[in-house]
Amino acid sequence: MRGDLIRLTGVRARGHHGVFEHERRDGQDFVVDVTLEVDLAAAGASDDLARTVDYGAVAAQVVAVVEGEPRDLVETVAEEIAARVLVHPLVEAVEVTVHKPQAPVGVPFDDVAVVVRRRTDVPVVVALGANLPGPDGSEPAATVARAARRLRRLRGLHRVRVSRSFRTAPVGGAAVAGQPDYVNAVAVARTSLAPASLLAVLHRVEADLGRTRDVRWEARALDLDLVQYGDPAAGADVRSDDPDLTLPHPRARERAFVLVPWDDVDPTATLRVGDRAVAVRDLIPDLAGQAVTPVEEAG
Repeated sequence: MRGDLIRLTGVRARGHHGVFEHERRDGQDFVVDVTLEVDLAAAGASDDLARTVDYGAVAAQVVAVVEGEPRDLVETVAEEIAARVLVHPLVEAVEVTVHKPQAPVGVPFDDVAVVVRRRTDVPVVVALGANLPGPDGSEPAATVARAARRLRRLRGLHRVRVSRSFRTAPVGGAAVAGQPDYVNAVAVARTSLAPASLLAVLHRVEADLGRTRDVRWEARALDLDLVQYGDPAAGADVRSDDPDLTLPHPRARERAFVLVPWDDVDPTATLRVGDRAVAVRDLIPDLAGQAVTPVEEAG
């Protein structure tokens, strides 16, 4: 594991896991150690509990699995604990060690343990947009293409697919009056980064390609928005009201310049709308008044 770590060791609970009848009937004690890989920089700088992982909650999850449905294998217990912990939006990787000190081994021994290491691997959606020349004078379409190439090379992001580029009018009412048209695209990928870490990486790409953050709704050389993290159709997406990281993107459903490119790259895509996962394709007709034209057809 790499980066910042939180270690929780010696969590004890009684479970009924094992292949023998007496293990299922009588139960035995299990001891669990959990190591979480988490970017703790924001927590350290802010002294804010919301920026880190509540290890009391992690301990409760461990106990719930150990005391829960009996399993034949300790490996399965470890896997279930890892899966529960990885749901936390700040956790990028986890190592789970399940000790079974009373295992019926048949010879004298001190301990037997199973160790599993798992890393986050979830689908993400990133919207790309630009309507100003880059620092080198490059056109917005070229900047979007460069950003797409950068996304394909980012550590922690893989299986990146990018839509065609589309030209759209600025959205935002009077605040965007007079701005030039945008060039937009959408990338779908999988990531091993936690949402906040991924957003920080996207902001670095923006800065490298000329983005400044001065006024909301301003024209910009590049905009990279994290639209969705996880799979809402499976109920496995991250929902966050944090002003610094709102997920899913609160206005994605209202923006044809997001939905049309998203449908272009992934016709099966779904977006969370309230408590439902809605097909992106089904949301597009409601936005028919927003013109979205493929760049090669825009003239």
